[in-house]
Amino acid sequence: MATVARARHTIALARRPTALVELDVLAREAGLHPDVVRVLVRLGLVEPQGGTSAKPLFDRAGAAQLARAARLRRDLGLDYAGAVLASELLARIDDLEERLRRYAPPHGHEVMRWTRTV
Repeated sequence: MATVARARHTIALARRPTALVELDVLAREAGLHPDVVRVLVRLGLVEPQGGTSAKPLFDRAGAAQLARAARLRRDLGLDYAGAVLASELLARIDDLEERLRRYAPPHGHEVMRWTRTV
């Protein structure tokens, strides 16, 4: 019965509206300069979820994606486009690993995490 309650709680959390923030707030939460965030937005790493073209609003969760791309750029010496591509690929790998974990047999092999982030 606890599993059903947990599943309902998870579904309720997933349905909550996400907080939308301005670009400056998103940049501050990602630890980046707003101009860097504008470049990453132009490259499609995060997309506006509301607002206007003059004052777009972004999902607050995008800050983690931006920070990851900035770390890849800094640590691996990638250009902005390369950092965006690598970040998107790592996010896709994270998603696929999570799906494998969800559907793996209970006593099967553990799914190795390739994209462990700190």
